[in-house]
Amino acid sequence: MATLVTFHAHPDDECIVTGGVMRKAFEEGHRVVLVVATRGEAGEIPDFLEENEELWQRRVVETHASADLLGVARVEFLGYNDSGMMGDELNDRPGSFWTADVEEAARKLAAILADEDAQVLTIYDSFGGYGHPDHIQVHRVGKRAAEIAGTPVVYQATMSRENMREAFRRVGVENLEAPEESGTPEAEITARVDVTKYLDVKRAAMRAHASQIPEQSFFLAMDDETFAFAFGTEWFIREGHEQETALDL
Repeated sequence: MATLVTFHAHPDDECIVTGGVMRKAFEEGHRVVLVVATRGEAGEIPDFLEENEELWQRRVVETHASADLLGVARVEFLGYNDSGMMGDELNDRPGSFWTADVEEAARKLAAILADEDAQVLTIYDSFGGYGHPDHIQVHRVGKRAAEIAGTPVVYQATMSRENMREAFRRVGVENLEAPEESGTPEAEITARVDVTKYLDVKRAAMRAHASQIPEQSFFLAMDDETFAFAFGTEWFIREGHEQETALDL
């Protein structure tokens, strides 16, 4: 049995980017651990919070609900604050993940990797998928943490640029604001995992994050066929390796 640690920036990232791989690993008998850098404090505040309930509290509860669906054995939060989108005034707020010392944050993650004797770590690509500061920081912190802990295998979760653009076209949001460099050209992706078997669980995990992924959202409003096209494959880069077909667990 191997241990897979998935490192993410905010609650809900885990199910969107690696939910299928996490459930697949669990069903194949591996231990799955989820580490989240922030509690998503800068997310959109829904109108259904209870009196005196903070957004971060709801998002933590939702993360555990999603984790249960995905087969996660352990959930940890590193304790940083959500930095908001790139250029937001929250980027430079003390305590934000974007302003965190990479070495310090990496040692927090490395302690978990060492405690779990993790064989595989997933982080994000160097652009954080679409340029979000916390996602970029996940890449930096995750790479360094693997070096400190001696975690042997690191996969960078990414998106197929071609697949993403076609998915946007199919749901009629071709002009969705996203940097041109979002995602990775498929020719540069070294591992892709077919997770169509786990799409029902993946979608249920998205629904568990109701404060950020409502039914009318891009993720849940699409029909089953389009959802399978958009999220039925999960994409990764392993530096120094040629084309692979699946994650090495």
